[in-house]
Amino acid sequence: MRPCVIGITGGSGSGKTTVSRNVLEAIGAENVTYIPQDSYYHNLQHLPFEIRSKINFDHPDSIDNTLLTHHIRQLRKGTPIEKPIYDFTKHIRLPSYDIITPLEVILVEGILILAIEGLRNLMDIKIFVDADPDIRLLRRIKRDVQERGRSLDSVIEQYITTVRPMHQQFIEPSKCYADIVIPEGGNNQVATDMLITKIRSILNQTGENNNNDKNEKD
Repeated sequence: MRPCVIGITGGSGSGKTTVSRNVLEAIGAENVTYIPQDSYYHNLQHLPFEIRSKINFDHPDSIDNTLLTHHIRQLRKGTPIEKPIYDFTKHIRLPSYDIITPLEVILVEGILILAIEGLRNLMDIKIFVDADPDIRLLRRIKRDVQERGRSLDSVIEQYITTVRPMHQQFIEPSKCYADIVIPEGGNNQVATDMLITKIRSILNQTGENNNNDKNEKD
């Protein structure tokens, strides 16, 4: 049986990464292949840093969706991939990469994964993590300042000029494609537990099928 592909999306700062981490911790990293869409930003090394920093990173065109879609297809076939490593402080891809092998569950996470038709069509379960705009903004400020070396002024300016408009144009409308909507972001433990239960059920079913196949061959 091919792996089950689960997509987790939502606005920047919605808590989708928290949900993904909770799933990985509960299920075990040895059972889940984790693919963050953030790794697939286009390599902007050919541009001066001043121009790179002004790119609209919340637009679907900022993502190498062709490569990401190809990699998900490869993982569904059982083929390992070379996942890019992205440097958010310099807005470039590093020359190295991570070798990712497909496991029984493939978890794809990113703000735009349901906004791309070819990508969402590869997903078996589509989840939208929802949160109030003010909560998302505060979380984004904390993340970008502490983890990505950004200044407070630059984070606020980017939110006003690109993050909020792109959320309204691309991310919020993609909610209609979700099978499950998780309100209150990563703080919704009940919804997260339900998702974890569903994934465990998928893994148990896969294990039973594998055992049946083995018994038939024996």
